[in-house]
Amino acid sequence: MAADKTILKALAGETQPTPPIWMMRQAGRYLPEYKATRAEAGDFLSLCYNSDLATEVTLQPIRRYGFDAAILFADILLLPQALGADLWFVTGEGPRLSTITDQRGLDALKPVEDIHETLNPIYQTVRNLTTALPRETTLIGFAGAPWTVATYMIAGRGTPDQGPAHALKDENKAVFEGLLNRITEGTIEYLSAQIEAGAEVVKLFDSWAGSLRGADFDKYATAPAKRIISELKTRHPGIPVIAFPREAGDKYIGFHAKTGADCVAIDDSVSAEWAAEHVQKDGCVQGNLASSHMVTGGDALVRETKRIVKAFGKGPHIFNLGHGITPDADPDNVQRMIDAVRGG
Repeated sequence: MAADKTILKALAGETQPTPPIWMMRQAGRYLPEYKATRAEAGDFLSLCYNSDLATEVTLQPIRRYGFDAAILFADILLLPQALGADLWFVTGEGPRLSTITDQRGLDALKPVEDIHETLNPIYQTVRNLTTALPRETTLIGFAGAPWTVATYMIAGRGTPDQGPAHALKDENKAVFEGLLNRITEGTIEYLSAQIEAGAEVVKLFDSWAGSLRGADFDKYATAPAKRIISELKTRHPGIPVIAFPREAGDKYIGFHAKTGADCVAIDDSVSAEWAAEHVQKDGCVQGNLASSHMVTGGDALVRETKRIVKAFGKGPHIFNLGHGITPDADPDNVQRMIDAVRGG
């Protein structure tokens, strides 16, 4: 039963003696079994859209480590592709997309109701996982937040400062806000379909939220998250939502209340002690071990893990990294982290 699941207890506001644990990008390039499955798929996008293989890579870290949650294996840029953007990956460099910088590009996107034709294999992966996961393991679905997805759709790639998106926001607000609105509507439909397929929790990744300042953060990070969460909870009463406005700094304060998120994920640019004082008072927090510890390991990994567990120990907490695990991580360090959290 869902009531036995430690992640769901934390999301409901319960303080537990041992925090549940999962890890961003836990199914990925640091694991030899992932590399083998990706080679079988041929390329990254083929892996995402092959429901059987995507199910397999989602299950791999659960088999190896016994995490309390599995996160659907997919990518935040599948939604832009479903909306009609061209998407491909350059080995060693990352994603590339066709760019949207004017009204013509915006008008060429597909209607939101057409996204499911492309995304149906993702929903099948979710359905597969509902029966393949251990009964105690929570299934998390996800999407990119509108601002972060927009930065890729405008620039055609990841950028260090999200400059092209900021430029469009400042120079052609109508097109920028039109694109953000389309992504927001698409995200609602995408996450709603994941929930209908069996996702028990959904997470909104706003990886580039920290580049928004002042009123722009409120308008383009907070407001879209609030709209998405409100609509999901209207359609699916009781569905828990984790929001991750990475590098939000002081804007983490009050993010629960402003968006309706059940949990706010914290990156490692703020301390666990600060977040416990200023953010956890409003609800569950997730985080926030620096992912570099998965590379360097040693006593510092154990010490930092235990410090974070202690800092968040007086309220609802889900242990995680402050950002995704990196390809150069040592799989043995992941087990050391889990043992430190669980007291092994």
